[in-house]
Amino acid sequence: MHLFDHRYGDYADKAANSENTSLPDVPLQRLADPEYQPTARYWVREMEAEDRLAERWPRRWLLGWRDICRSFDERTVIASLIPRVAVGDKFLLMLPDAPPKAIAALFANLCSFALDYAARQKVGGTNLKYFTMKQLPVLPPDTYAAPAPWAPKETLGDFILPRVLELTYTAWDLEPFGRDVGYDGPPFRWDPERRALLRAELDAAFFHLYGLSRENTDSVLETFPIVRKNDVKAHGEYRTKRLILDAYDHMALAARSGRAYQTALDPPPADPRVAHPSDTRPESPR
Repeated sequence: MHLFDHRYGDYADKAANSENTSLPDVPLQRLADPEYQPTARYWVREMEAEDRLAERWPRRWLLGWRDICRSFDERTVIASLIPRVAVGDKFLLMLPDAPPKAIAALFANLCSFALDYAARQKVGGTNLKYFTMKQLPVLPPDTYAAPAPWAPKETLGDFILPRVLELTYTAWDLEPFGRDVGYDGPPFRWDPERRALLRAELDAAFFHLYGLSRENTDSVLETFPIVRKNDVKAHGEYRTKRLILDAYDHMALAARSGRAYQTALDPPPADPRVAHPSDTRPESPR
């Protein structure tokens, strides 16, 4: 798993007799298939997981983060929302006693560059354990009930939710998450260009919420050399930084003028027009 991606690697693609745990990127054509599910490396009986979760967590999905965070990883906090499956101790779970929409906002916060920058000041080794996670400056739940400074007619939660929904619900195995946050349609298509814009708008929003100036935001983004390197290789520029600063500027302008921020996405986030057809639902129950 990776940020907003529960299908980041597939052990069906692992080379025969290889002990290397690194996996090749999942091809876009597979990510575009809403029925596609990757193959796990380890397996346990379903009831082993259910017995442990039954009285602690009612949802058919889980939220957690990677324990391992190495200097050559592009991010420190790598959180993901995944289907309800068994996990090992290298994917640490959080089971918040909160409504699903609040958990969606928490998930967005965990995936933000602003929080990641703070995490880098805390993590001294290659592990992100519970005691460190509990010290990170996660925004409190009541943050999302306030009006969005750049869109005063909607709350921050209303601004964040559709972006998290489209980024997260990309396959039928996360249909329960969609239902829990109030969406009963099919999963959203995997569109790399839209996903880049959705993430940029979320990151820009969190830079504003953490009170970082544009200059500070620029400086923070310069401290992610692996992100820059991957961007330059793929796009010939530090595209992530450009998109975030552009969204940041437009949000700042909207907040100053009192006019609502206009998303760069057309159709807007989580619009049914960017979802898969309903008839792609698999016949077997999830």
